[in-house]
Amino acid sequence: MRSARPLDSTCSSRTNWTQPPALWMQETPTRRRIHRGRFTIAAKHHITIAEVYESELVDIEKAIAHYEQAADYYKGEESNSSANKCLLKVGHYSAQMEQYAKAIEIYEQVATSTMDNPLLKYNAKEYFFKASLCHFIVDELNAKLAIEKYEEMFPAFSDSRELKLLKKLLDAHEEQNSEAFTEAVKDFDSVSRLDQWLTTMLLRIKKTIQGDAGDLK
Repeated sequence: MRSARPLDSTCSSRTNWTQPPALWMQETPTRRRIHRGRFTIAAKHHITIAEVYESELVDIEKAIAHYEQAADYYKGEESNSSANKCLLKVGHYSAQMEQYAKAIEIYEQVATSTMDNPLLKYNAKEYFFKASLCHFIVDELNAKLAIEKYEEMFPAFSDSRELKLLKKLLDAHEEQNSEAFTEAVKDFDSVSRLDQWLTTMLLRIKKTIQGDAGDLK
């Protein structure tokens, strides 16, 4: 097989970026030599590949790998917002695959990077909320300690509906009260509709309550 040439400033405009992802991926060993200014191009192609694995081939592990690579390239261009979008995909799927430690690390990282940004800081509460849910699935005490840390890091989190829900869920879980757990979720959902990811995480927590029926109805 002919070895791929590094992408540099002299790279021909005729480079075949339209070839199938499977073929393009064979050229990725040259990625370490991609010059600054070309990272964004490489990142976009990794996202394209990730989306193919995500929606067509349904290979989430490979999708995660390409979103991670795209995030690294965006960081190389200091495009932190774009990098964070890719990382959030990684966190989303890592949690779904029960890789909670990895998901927590990502959500904390993104929350920390956005909470001091005037335009993005209100999103930080969502990421701390998701990190808290991942902690909660692993261990109730872990969740309590994490929530205390997030409140100290980001005081605005203290007044959020997400934190109020978490505290109600912690109380219900400690009392092994599945009805109170479900009622808290319903109250939250009546104002802020739960998406499929949140529903899945909440069900996983609820199933740890003794005698739970395994639904949120």
